[in-house]
This record gives sequence, C-alpha cells and structure tokens, in this order.
Amino acid sequence: MRKIWICVLLFAFAVTSCNKKGSGSKGDKSTSSVVTYGIKFRAGSFERILEKAKEENKPIFLDFYTSWCMPCKWLEEDVFSHRNVYEYYNDNIISLKIDAEKGEGPDLALKYNVVGYPTLVYLDRNGNVLDSHAGMTTISNVVVMGERAVQENSLSGDSGSME
Repeated sequence: MRKIWICVLLFAFAVTSCNKKGSGSKGDKSTSSVVTYGIKFRAGSFERILEKAKEENKPIFLDFYTSWCMPCKWLEEDVFSHRNVYEYYNDNIISLKIDAEKGEGPDLALKYNVVGYPTLVYLDRNGNVLDSHAGMTTISNVVVMGERAVQENSLSGDSGSME
C-alpha cells in the first residue's frame, strides 16, 4: 500500500511539473505579436498571411499545435524562444501559429496533411509547400529549415518586384 501512495505522489508531482509555465514574461501568451521574446506569430486569417507574404516577399512558417500537446509547448518555450531562432524568423519569415482543433485550423491541417503534433510547415509566398517536419526537433534544425525556406522562396516563381 505504501508503494502505491509513493507512486501516486510521484505521478502527481510529475503532472504538476509538466504543467508549469516557462520562466519568460508573465501574462497573456496569445498567438498574436504580444510576446516580447521568441518568434512573433502574426494574428489574422491564413488568407491575410498569404497576402502579407506576397507583399513582403517572404516565406511562411506554420506551427500546427493543439492545446494538449506537451511537445508543442516545449517547442514554444524552449526552441521558438531561443535567440538564434526568433531573430532569424522575425527578420525573414512570416510566422503563423495554428491550433489544429479550432477555427480554420482543422481545414488547414487537412490541406497540409498534418497527422500529428507538432507539425512545422514551410510555404513559399504563394502558399506552395517547401518543407514540413512532424514531431520534436532541435534549435539548429529549426534554424536550418527556416534558412532553407528563405532560400527556396527567393528561387520560386516571380520575385514580386516587377509590378
């Protein structure tokens, strides 16, 4: 009986430890550009993000997540908030965080063949898939995927400057 109680206490401790917020800024952590550090995910519809990508001639980064996905939370707190990642992404890529279970998320997840979370999808400015990655990844892989998306976006289609 004593071993059962110890297991229960250890499980409770593990669950509460996993639910802790990161050590970043306090307050609302919405998906609009409110966070003072980390990737600045844009607010708005996917269609508006496509328009912005064409206007700015930048690729698009889609972070498909769910509210219950612990690896998604880890990516947000430990990878997307890393200086090497957010400085590059904020300067060169238009980023959109998509809850795959709400709003336009389910339709976009279906469109881009998202079957697990997290899934990172990179699009050129016209909405064509350049790359995708399902599951956990590292800071260096996220930087490399972003750099590759920027390079491929510049090579794809027209430059948007001939209007």
